[in-house]
Amino acid sequence: MERSVETRIAEVRAVALAARAVVDRRDELTAAIVESTGLSAAGVELALTRHLELDASDAELRRLVAQAGDASRVAVILSANVFVGALRAVAIARAASADVVVRPSRRDPTFARALVEAASDPAIRLDEGLDVARVEEGEIHVYGHDATIADIRARLRPNVRLVGHGSGMGVAWITRGADLAVSARGLAEDVVAFDQRGCLSPRIALVEEGTTRTSSRADAFAEALHGELERFGIEIPRGPLPAEERAASDRYVATMTYACRALVGTQHAIGIAPPGAPMVPCPAYRHVHVAACTTEDDALALLEPLARSIVAFGSDDEASARRLAPKWARVSALGRMQRPRLDGPVDLRGGAA
Repeated sequence: MERSVETRIAEVRAVALAARAVVDRRDELTAAIVESTGLSAAGVELALTRHLELDASDAELRRLVAQAGDASRVAVILSANVFVGALRAVAIARAASADVVVRPSRRDPTFARALVEAASDPAIRLDEGLDVARVEEGEIHVYGHDATIADIRARLRPNVRLVGHGSGMGVAWITRGADLAVSARGLAEDVVAFDQRGCLSPRIALVEEGTTRTSSRADAFAEALHGELERFGIEIPRGPLPAEERAASDRYVATMTYACRALVGTQHAIGIAPPGAPMVPCPAYRHVHVAACTTEDDALALLEPLARSIVAFGSDDEASARRLAPKWARVSALGRMQRPRLDGPVDLRGGAA
């Protein structure tokens, strides 16, 4: 039976209400989420209370339903990077279909299990052993690394549609007119969430220099960001750094120290590059590459090779940011990059096949 838009909105809102119920009993779940995600207890609390989309408006849910499409069945394959992403993934699947099966990440199943249990919706069920090669119809929504998506695509039956949500990152644009202290505070909030492991997490901050070169705004911004991230390291400690990420951090810091400049904090690192310097990718876990730009055109030139990987774009000036951001990127104020509205996928690049 065909479901009306209003019915679908009500069904999606019920999923959001289930997420609120999970948040209300977070004291029972936090220890398990800390163990599975590697976030600190404070990082889990931040994610559940500040970065879970619980208060969507009817207009936002209407946009989500309009983007979700229709499917006879949707299988959802979740990743371990951003555990609260299960809410949006299940909501989109439920909007598209009255038959939803969810396979949580083996490394991080706690929140997804609790969400499906709290929803108590016969149209949504868990299948932790789901074999994608056995799915016979409908769609598979895959959240994770690009290699994971490619592997699943290779195993699908011909009549199953794959929608992939792969690796990505966020970029910050600090304009010439920005208050550097305010912008640093906002960007630090975006970096700290989920220990910078999601596709919205900012890794690069482009700083527009002033009309005179008596001092570097990029240097000043980096110093302000350094202070904010040091403060957050006390209030919301980073989780344990895996060995391979520690090695990536050491390589990035060594590169920036040799070629440019680096500020290394207790639980973070910031590389600072002057105008014209090549872009150096930095790892996750609270690392930011700050690059000075003299004009918007300079910023565009730096971003062009990275455009396809940019999912989110934060700035003190959203109008200026929209001139620089790829058309699919979500543009927001600094401090809100990791709090997108529940109005569809966070990744708008399009990954259907």
